[in-house]
Amino acid sequence: MRIAIGADHAGFEMKRDLGAYVAGLGHEVIDLGTDSPAPVDYPDISQAVAEAVRGGRVDRGILVCGSGAGAAIAACKFPGIRASVCHDAYSARQAVEHDDMNVLCLGSRVIGTSLARTLVDVFLGATFSGDERHARRVAKIAAIEARYAR
Repeated sequence: MRIAIGADHAGFEMKRDLGAYVAGLGHEVIDLGTDSPAPVDYPDISQAVAEAVRGGRVDRGILVCGSGAGAAIAACKFPGIRASVCHDAYSARQAVEHDDMNVLCLGSRVIGTSLARTLVDVFLGATFSGDERHARRVAKIAAIEARYAR
């Protein structure tokens, strides 16, 4: 898979580790910043990753900020992006299988590197079930996006 990865300054170190880890798993990693621990705004990084996913340049995205929340909120503003903070393996798997999550958001100030790697494994290993009830619900999310699109 092609994976976009991005982080603000709070997630910079974890992003570097995860980028190398994901590449080591055989995936192509597109690093969309930041490139140092100097302060940056997470919405800018979320936008870069969301646009890469939306545009089909990558299959999925990973975002890291201090809590994961800000990155997820910003990413979800882009139509077609289903981003979520996941700090446990069940949520990381279920969000893909049931909700077709395409951007995993992690909080570097909440979890450590070992758990982050586990969550990435689960996220990248999961697939959307396509079950009628889940497809119906994801379609309803898309309809909400369309209704409020400018």
